[in-house]
Amino acid sequence: MTKIRDHHSIIFWTGFAVIVALLGVAPLVLPEFWRRFLTESLIWGLLAMASDGLTGYTGMISFGHSAFFGLGMYGAAAALILFSPPNLWLAIAFGLVASAAVALFVAYFSIRLRDIYFAITTLIFSQIFYVLIFTWTEVTGGENGLTFTRPRLSLFGLFPVRFTTTTMHWFVLAVVVLSYLLLRRVMHSPFGMVLQSIRENEARTRAIGYAVQRYKMVSVMLSGLFAGLAGVLYAVQKEFAAPDFVYFVVSGETVIYNVMGGIGTLVGPIVGAAFFLMLRETFSRFFTEHYLIPVGIIFIAMVIFTPQGLLGFARRWLNR
Repeated sequence: MTKIRDHHSIIFWTGFAVIVALLGVAPLVLPEFWRRFLTESLIWGLLAMASDGLTGYTGMISFGHSAFFGLGMYGAAAALILFSPPNLWLAIAFGLVASAAVALFVAYFSIRLRDIYFAITTLIFSQIFYVLIFTWTEVTGGENGLTFTRPRLSLFGLFPVRFTTTTMHWFVLAVVVLSYLLLRRVMHSPFGMVLQSIRENEARTRAIGYAVQRYKMVSVMLSGLFAGLAGVLYAVQKEFAAPDFVYFVVSGETVIYNVMGGIGTLVGPIVGAAFFLMLRETFSRFFTEHYLIPVGIIFIAMVIFTPQGLLGFARRWLNR
């Protein structure tokens, strides 16, 4: 059994290293549009992975991740507008603090509820923050959003590097890879095992003696933190923050990424995000107004025939 586990581990990490290497080389050979597309896919994949940490491992479906993502954007925008010269690390810090604070606020009120009631509560909170951002024009810019200058990448002010599409891609790739490794370590730790126990049987986990509410709150905060990090990256890439990214549609698409890629796998949602965005981009070129219809049909077919997502289908095919 140990030899089989070691063999699977070697295969997994070899494949992981190859994919990361390919993603690192990709911007050197791809045209400008596809470089940006690949970078955006990684950012949306990070948001989906953050959601999967809550949905796939704790069993709590959230429709509030648009709020965490959007507050990460606005936190970064605030730092880049207020401080001169703009500092990337301050932007990340402001975005993470904003998203973590919102996640804590949402978790405090919502973790007392379960299943669909939890999902609806997170949806309501995301809409509350959307309305606040949309109407607080003096601070957030309202529907026009906020624009700012993209900061340079530097360490302690030394060797500043200007963000091009290629360097931005490499930076995003590094953040996504590190985030995946950290989340994977957390979810395979004793803490992560407790989260999975809550997912399987919350009442029994509580009966054993674990403080279930506390674990759920930390899980929501951790998920919101990485969702905010995705928002920071998206804001830095686009040099823009808008209330549309706090709208509940973003949360719905995030759930779709999880289902398409494979819930409870962390890496699957990244694949699901890239696949969904590729479908949308491809069909929008042929069906200008109604491109979401074929995308929806494919999604329904995947739910019916491959409920474990693309990663689950790939694992099953490889096992055969």
